Amino acid sequence: MLQPLKIFDNKTELIEYISSLKANDATVGFVPTMGALHQGHLSLVNFGLVDNDFVVVSIFVNPTQFNNAEDLEKYPRTLGRDVKLLQTVSDERIIVYAPSVDDIYEGKTVSERFTFDGLEHEMEGAFRPGHFDGVGTIVKRLLEIVKPEQAYFGEKDFQQLQIVKKMVELHEIPTKIVGCAIYRAEDGLAMSSRNERLKPDYREAAPFIHKILKSAKEKFGTKSAKKVTEWVESQFKKHKLLELEYFLISDIKTLKPVKRKSTKKEYRAFIAVYADDIRLIDNIALN
Repeated sequence: MLQPLKIFDNKTELIEYISSLKANDATVGFVPTMGALHQGHLSLVNFGLVDNDFVVVSIFVNPTQFNNAEDLEKYPRTLGRDVKLLQTVSDERIIVYAPSVDDIYEGKTVSERFTFDGLEHEMEGAFRPGHFDGVGTIVKRLLEIVKPEQAYFGEKDFQQLQIVKKMVELHEIPTKIVGCAIYRAEDGLAMSSRNERLKPDYREAAPFIHKILKSAKEKFGTKSAKKVTEWVESQFKKHKLLELEYFLISDIKTLKPVKRKSTKKEYRAFIAVYADDIRLIDNIALN
C-alpha cells in the first residue's frame, strides 16, 4: 500500500525539513506548479529526480499572475488527485508544498515590480499586463523558501522560462534554472492543465496548433518571417473553431520579433490561440 508523501502547507516546517535533508548532504531540486498536474509536470519531476536526491513540488494557484478574475476562479484545484499522481513517480523522494495564499503572501497579496531587461514587454507581456510581475514575485518567493540547487521549468512557457532565468541572474539567486522540452499528447497538443477544460470538439481541433507550428518551421527555411506569419494568419482565418490571438517569430534571447533573418541568431515561433474561452499557448524552435 502506498504511503502518503510528505506534504507541507506552511513554509516554516518545510524550511526546517529541507534544512535537515541538506545537513545530511542531500541535494534538492524544485518544480513549481499551480496544480492540476499532468504528464508534462511529471516529466519535469522525473528530470529533477535524475539530478537530485529529493524534489520539492509546489502546488499553489498564484493569484497575482492572473489578469482575469474569472480565469483564477475556474482554475482547477485538485490537490488529492495531484498527490496520487506524484505517488506514481516516487513516494520517498518527492516533497509537496501546498501553501495557503497567506502562507506565501502574509496578508499582502500584491506583486513586486520587476524589470527583466525588456523581456516582460514582448508577447505575453503585451497581452497580459502585469502578468510577469506576478510570475517573478511567486517564483522568487518560492526559490527563497525552498533554496533548491536546481529548478525545472517546461519550454511550453518559453517566455516565462527566459524571464525566470533573467530574474535569477539579476537577483543573484543561487539556483540553476533548467529548461525542459515540451511534453505533448500523442496528437501533438502541448500538455496543459487548461486542456481539461476544453469541450470535446475544441479538444479535437486543438492539435491544429502544433500542426501549424510544424508547417511554419518548414516554411521558415525558405520564406521570410513576414511571409510565414501571413500564412499562419490565413490558416486560422479559415478555421471554424480556433481563434488566433498572435503568432510571432522572435529572437530567443531578446524575444523581439525578427525583422530580417540572420544565420547567427536562434529563432522560435510563438503562438496564442483561443479555443472557445480557453487560451492555449505553444512554441517551436525554428533553427
